[in-house]
Amino acid sequence: MSSPVAPSSSSAPSAGSGRVAVVTGASSGIGAATAERLAADGFSVVLAARRIDRLTELAERIGGRAVQLDVTDPTSVAALADGLGRVDVLVNNAGGAFDSNPVADADLESWERTYDVNVLGTVRVTKALLPALRASGAGDLVFVGSTAGLISYEGGASYTAAKHGVHTLAETLRLELVAEPVRVVEIAPGMVKTEEFSLNRTKSQEKADAVYRGVREPLVAADVADCIAWAVTRPHHVNVDLLVVRPRAQAAQHKVHREE
Repeated sequence: MSSPVAPSSSSAPSAGSGRVAVVTGASSGIGAATAERLAADGFSVVLAARRIDRLTELAERIGGRAVQLDVTDPTSVAALADGLGRVDVLVNNAGGAFDSNPVADADLESWERTYDVNVLGTVRVTKALLPALRASGAGDLVFVGSTAGLISYEGGASYTAAKHGVHTLAETLRLELVAEPVRVVEIAPGMVKTEEFSLNRTKSQEKADAVYRGVREPLVAADVADCIAWAVTRPHHVNVDLLVVRPRAQAAQHKVHREE
């Protein structure tokens, strides 16, 4: 399929207006909320993730298109790219944390999985869809990073190392693409309460619940989706390099107010 002729950056639409947005990790959490928000804003949304059953249900509800994707599988990523024509926005959201061990007790298989999903998977999808983003004439390349990519903390080395990788990936691409019609945006959320993130990391519902215990109004997925939608609907000469977003109760990575 050939890509349609896209508007120049000076006349690019400031809202969805039929632009095609691909969201990875769209079956739950921030990815699902982002797909829903972009669809509501007029984007034609392609939802990509491993769990096709959940993906299909959401895609049908918001009028999007579901595509099964494993970002760790080059064949799966190539199939995604081959099945797309126009791509105006790529939201690299697929990722996750899978352990909370100190470095001395590092589970190297968990480290490999964390790096493959968060960093190599992001590179695979970006590399595959970058030609279409360039061809759009006004592309947006969004990385959903984390405050863990900006500062380290005990018990989080596998995840913080991976998210530091995502952060420097975004910075490097912004330098490399400065002469091209592609914006590079990084959204770095702090504490976000979703159904799966902390559970996947701690492997315990009790421990996952304790992460947010006493925190008044932690962020939810829709809050981050709102930031993403805002960034990609600015006039195309405006680049949101890095947007750090935390709940008001979290002043810094280690400073969280908890009520009794």
